Amino acid sequence: MNLFEILRFAVRGLTANKLRSSLTTLGITIGVAAVILLVAVGNGASAAIAASIQGLGTNVVNVSPARGGGQGASARPLTVQDAHALVDPIGAPDVKAASPVVNTTATATYGQTSYDISTVAGTEPAYFTTTNRDLAEGSLFSSEDVTAARKVVVLGPTTAESIFGSSTDAVGKNVLLNSIQFTVVGVLQAKGSTGLQNADDVAIAPISAVQNSLAGYGSLSQIAVQATSADAVTLAQSEITAILNARHGIRLGGTADYQIQNSEQLLATRTSATETFTVLLAAVAAISLLVGGIGVTNIMLVTVTERIREIGIRKAIGAPRSAILGQFLAEATMLSLFGGLLGVAIGLIGSRFTISGIKPVVVPSSILLAFAVSALIGLFFGSFPANRAAKLRPIDALRHE
Repeated sequence: MNLFEILRFAVRGLTANKLRSSLTTLGITIGVAAVILLVAVGNGASAAIAASIQGLGTNVVNVSPARGGGQGASARPLTVQDAHALVDPIGAPDVKAASPVVNTTATATYGQTSYDISTVAGTEPAYFTTTNRDLAEGSLFSSEDVTAARKVVVLGPTTAESIFGSSTDAVGKNVLLNSIQFTVVGVLQAKGSTGLQNADDVAIAPISAVQNSLAGYGSLSQIAVQATSADAVTLAQSEITAILNARHGIRLGGTADYQIQNSEQLLATRTSATETFTVLLAAVAAISLLVGGIGVTNIMLVTVTERIREIGIRKAIGAPRSAILGQFLAEATMLSLFGGLLGVAIGLIGSRFTISGIKPVVVPSSILLAFAVSALIGLFFGSFPANRAAKLRPIDALRHE
């Protein structure tokens, strides 16, 4: 029996039970589609985060409270005075600007509309330049607004549309943030969403007003620092470290109660996190493939049991062991390949849609890997029932009831 005949017998065996064959491929289809789609979502999230961080600029340095570090008696929170001390032409000539930032959340109310703003940032005017936030409507708040603690706010486009229905109608209107009235003075240009984080869902107000009415006078969430140029980032970090160590009483070799990251470090950290996230997603999806493979084994064992007398007759008239082995192995592999092809098609179609704000980015290697694994699953999980059929003695098979 040649290869063509083996494949012909395998196709005939599969088409004899179309519904059962279709249901068997379902597990492989779901597994392959899940691997392709979840890897694409992970890569899409990584690309969006990279674009967001790069959009901040290459000369931005972020100072934030250390997690787990500086917990001793000398640990001090970051303060507005710390941020102002970093702008020192003598001690920090490579620092162009530094903005204290306090982040909190608030519920915005306008008329009958209520909206939960994910990020309300209290800061100073230099923050807009440091983070490359451009204005679409109205104006930014000024240093005088910060000094007077005026309750004015600049909204992101998503926030403005959610509260007022349109970002173009927001300027000049009053909105309640946690029942405290703020006046909208401007709306920012859109920067896009990065899935879990939406840079356009933000409200930015003078830090004095936010601390007075929303966040309180605790530690700063961060200090956004702008170096004089991208080449001066390393020098700026050294100068920031020297100034903060002196202000916080941190001696040489001591544990700092703050951490400094530039855009490249932030990008590396976020990329590492999203890669881990992607691997976890792919591992979960791979479990579906494993379950699908077990289903193939189960169905092929049932098929072998149902066709024992057929196997006995073929062996009795001279069919070699390799022909029986090849036929059932071909059936199992065909089931997996068909399920794999269907899974690839579903994965590619699904990746054309935005999922939870993330635009999936399909990686060709994930398609090839998922499809190859589906074929190997057919060979691996089909080998046991095929080998069992090939080992049957003709006399035992013919006696089977």
